[in-house]
Amino acid sequence: MKVVVVASGEPLETDAAWLGGADLVIAADGGAAWLERMGRDPDRLIGDLDSTDAATVDRLAARGARIERHPPDKDASDTELALDAARHAGATSIVLLGAFGGQRLDHEVANLLLLADPDLAGLDVRAVRAGTVVRALHGPAACAIDGALGDLVSLLPLGGDALGVSTEGLRWPLERATLAMGGSRGLSNVVDHLPASVSLDAGALLVIQTPNQGATTP
Repeated sequence: MKVVVVASGEPLETDAAWLGGADLVIAADGGAAWLERMGRDPDRLIGDLDSTDAATVDRLAARGARIERHPPDKDASDTELALDAARHAGATSIVLLGAFGGQRLDHEVANLLLLADPDLAGLDVRAVRAGTVVRALHGPAACAIDGALGDLVSLLPLGGDALGVSTEGLRWPLERATLAMGGSRGLSNVVDHLPASVSLDAGALLVIQTPNQGATTP
């Protein structure tokens, strides 16, 4: 089941392509405005709704969207609430749009860290903006690196050291390596040949793939 969650950062118009084939679309508060501009209503609108004007809320409700209003004093961000709702709805694949950009760097960082939530382990969760795709691996796990030759791939540990990190198809290979929390050893690797993949034995790892201008497909 594919669920698209739209947060209130700065998704691009091209990101709307990820809405295709979605079984459920959830707006995390201000994400509803971007969806309206894209001509798509959310199935659910979740949050304290301080970034969504009342007229929009009423309009979406009249068109059948499920509105889930939370109090402003809460222990989770609107994006976290939306991701949790996606998981409880039975999502096997979650695409998070609007996680990046906007005026709040703290929100942007928090959205990235949400990918490492252990409750999401085992699901295909991707934060996407333009061609950049961010995923989290919770060891033991592995994932394929999709894309093109020349794409940049950064592997950044979360919450502690990432242990037993191995790669295939990257220019600077790792073989059961330890990537230390706070270190930059995993930054800016390159897809050298396909298929490419990354795996780790223990810990958590952000896998950030950025398309390289001029990259070629095999």
